[in-house]
Amino acid sequence: MEAHAYRGYCLENVRAHYDVVLISGAEPTWEKDFLLDYAVADPTDQAALGAAGRALAERYELAGVMTWTEWYLVPVARLARQLGLPTTAPEALQGCRNKHTSRSLFARHGVPSAVSVSVRTEREAADAAALIGYPVVLKPASHAASMGVIRVDTANDFPGAYAFAARTANHGVESTQVLVEEYLDGPEVSVECVTHQGQTTVVAVTRKTVGMPPFFEELAHVVDANDPLLAALAPVAVAALDAVGITDGVSHVEIRIVDGRPRLIEVNARIAGDMIGHLVHLATGVDLARAAADIACGRTPDLTPTRRQAAAIRFIYPAYSGTLTARSVVKPTGGVERVRFQRQPGDQLVLPEDGGNLFTARIGFVITTGPTATAAQDRAQEAYRNLDVQVAAAPQTAPAAGEHAA
Repeated sequence: MEAHAYRGYCLENVRAHYDVVLISGAEPTWEKDFLLDYAVADPTDQAALGAAGRALAERYELAGVMTWTEWYLVPVARLARQLGLPTTAPEALQGCRNKHTSRSLFARHGVPSAVSVSVRTEREAADAAALIGYPVVLKPASHAASMGVIRVDTANDFPGAYAFAARTANHGVESTQVLVEEYLDGPEVSVECVTHQGQTTVVAVTRKTVGMPPFFEELAHVVDANDPLLAALAPVAVAALDAVGITDGVSHVEIRIVDGRPRLIEVNARIAGDMIGHLVHLATGVDLARAAADIACGRTPDLTPTRRQAAAIRFIYPAYSGTLTARSVVKPTGGVERVRFQRQPGDQLVLPEDGGNLFTARIGFVITTGPTATAAQDRAQEAYRNLDVQVAAAPQTAPAAGEHAA
């Protein structure tokens, strides 16, 4: 159900302007309401994807091919090329998917980033960490959603942290290597960009709240149409996209601001997750899902802002791992655009500290709007307090008396 909760708005917005045929790894469920037709094929299997694409092309006049799924970027670009449809080059998208390649391209083009070393063994990783200096960050070279990413403060913590990162890295497609990187100490933001025929427009800045150290769990986001960081970060985001070779599509460029200066984390060549595209739409009126579809069809997207407000999302996490026993809205809150629960009573919740990730820990989210970022965030906080979320703790994580879900 995560796909429906977090990507349903994308399909709904695209369907409002185009007839949609879908290639999916499984029989569609909720998606059927938005589809003209579909084919079932594994999108990571290039031969199967190509056969499904050609079959649909025989039945319909296809104008474009797109995806908002990180793991499908390269296969879908190859499919678009096979069908003679617009796309960023698959080779460029491979560079985005492999964070080591991205770092090399940033360095070659003078884009400020982080010191990064690609390693294959724990010994190589430990040597790299000693050379870079603690704290360091370990991350899979080819993954997404902060999965497998961990901060390491001392050499004593290194073996366990390396094992954590390596487990996720081993599932990588483009690379199974681990990166050892300089820790960038500063606020984390992302820049939401639209590129058409090599020209990039910076649409919005997303300010992030990251927590649960030593992991990098994203707890909240806010988008303000009037954010003063927009002008300052735009040149760096555009330079990063140029460096990796993005020519067409919507991108989510992650940055940390260190001592007042932007440093690149990574380029994600797709619409951001975590409902950020929806926040951009609420705050600015710019529809990134439609823009991605327009570009895929060779059309110039309309990026004219029609709103100037702010929108925030706050994710609902338990205070400890356990079994969800109840979740409800106690009373309505002003400015709430939606409350979404993605977990049902009886579901097991596992926090990163207990070996889980955002897919096993999140209960849902609250989205709010307001005239400013502060107003939207205050409303999100109030809405969060007006929820009743109850979790029965696992025995090893039993809370102190009176403790309850966050």
